[in-house]
Amino acid sequence: MCRSIKTLRPPALPHEATGDDFHAAALQYVRKVSGFRTPAAHNKEVFDRAVAAIEAATAELLEGLEVRGAAKPGDA
Repeated sequence: MCRSIKTLRPPALPHEATGDDFHAAALQYVRKVSGFRTPAAHNKEVFDRAVAAIEAATAELLEGLEVRGAAKPGDA
């Protein structure tokens, strides 16, 4: 487990997770799995595609999660 990746679901963050939060988590994951902090030029495209795919999957996951006891958007 990469210790730099934060929990992004409520109530772990004091705010709703943003695209920047998703990107940072995806980047840390890809760095950990690949073993490269910064990819070589010949690996940059595949590295960036992996970050984008994981970022999108993270957003989809968090959008679909139901956290018991958490207020839903629009609830007052």
